[in-house]
Amino acid sequence: MSQTRKIAVVLKGYPRLSETFIAQELLGLERAGHDLVLVALRRPTDAKRHPVHDEIRAKVFYLPEYLHDEPWRVFRSLMKSLPKAGFWRALVPFIRDLGRDWTRNRFRRFGQALVLFAEWPAEARWLHAHFIHTPASVTAYASIMAGVPWTCSAHAKDIWTSADWELSEKLGRARWTVTCTRSGFEHLKSLTDEKTRVHLSYHGLDLHRFPSFEGDHSNRDGSDASDPVRILSVGRAVAKKGYDILLKALSLLPADLHWRFEHIGAGDLTRELQTLAEHLGLAPRVTWHGALDQKDVLARYRASDIFALACRVAVDGDRDGLPNVLVEASSQRLACVSTRVSGIPELLNNDENGLVVPPEDPRVLAAALERLIRDPALRRRLGAAAERRVRAEFDHHSSVSQLSGLFESEWRKSP
Repeated sequence: MSQTRKIAVVLKGYPRLSETFIAQELLGLERAGHDLVLVALRRPTDAKRHPVHDEIRAKVFYLPEYLHDEPWRVFRSLMKSLPKAGFWRALVPFIRDLGRDWTRNRFRRFGQALVLFAEWPAEARWLHAHFIHTPASVTAYASIMAGVPWTCSAHAKDIWTSADWELSEKLGRARWTVTCTRSGFEHLKSLTDEKTRVHLSYHGLDLHRFPSFEGDHSNRDGSDASDPVRILSVGRAVAKKGYDILLKALSLLPADLHWRFEHIGAGDLTRELQTLAEHLGLAPRVTWHGALDQKDVLARYRASDIFALACRVAVDGDRDGLPNVLVEASSQRLACVSTRVSGIPELLNNDENGLVVPPEDPRVLAAALERLIRDPALRRRLGAAAERRVRAEFDHHSSVSQLSGLFESEWRKSP
């Protein structure tokens, strides 16, 4: 490898159970020889960790989540930064941004960048932001202050809930940006004249952690009350995951079908969804596991018959990119049903390697679920095709290699 530089990777929070795709990328970059330090805007809130988090060697540097939580730290950073030209250079775009976004969050982003600049991680010579909204704002300001270049990985919510003016300016300031779905890629390219600096890079999956399932999924067909079909979903209990739609679809299944539904994940809407399940009369058939680590999730994929995820575009524009859980489930030959949203059709082709239905339609989703419940042969066909595609096209080594190559091209260009 050519000469490397220490990369400060700016993350919204670390570690996070819901962002295994980021963790596996960080580990992949380390194994490719890149020297990383992690800068998190938020301390962990999950009680558990995935094994991959314990394998990442990079030190973690936490910024104040809210400026009023650590006022003296922020004040000391301000005093240290005031005499430096970089502070005043960054003040100009901050004031311009503030005129278009007069929010506390905007002040917080600048304050976090100030602390990052004042407490600069030793020897960091590059900044890389994960998510093009808040982390990229902090990164962009800190880049100006410190006089180091920056790059960005954009994902889903961060793209679709950010103003076009802000995306356009960040795309112009960053040396390059990668994103993980064709729809996000095309949207970002439409907002910049520097189209060659936007790259499509699917996250992929660490297939060593998700080896081929050597067993067989069941022949359950919903006819046996003592051995019901097992339906699984993994995802945060938030609006864009569409769990209210999925619960309504389950309530529409014929009474003669025997099934159980398991949900893995935490989120703000958990209690509301549990109440909905009770209202729909589903509570005896539904299990809410909360957040589980990767090993437990893998075991659930292998023990289940169907994976369901009813993704939607939320009212605020938030949506998934390509949910990693669909790739994980597919890697275990688990038949998937999901919706025609964002990057999902880039993985699943309807009736070829999964079932893909319109979002926001419980009746169509219920019909797809009934079809899968009654037909174990269909599940086997779709699951096998899904695994073949994942193992052929979604190995995370490809995305890590692409990202590593982008960094190395910068090292070669710069002195």
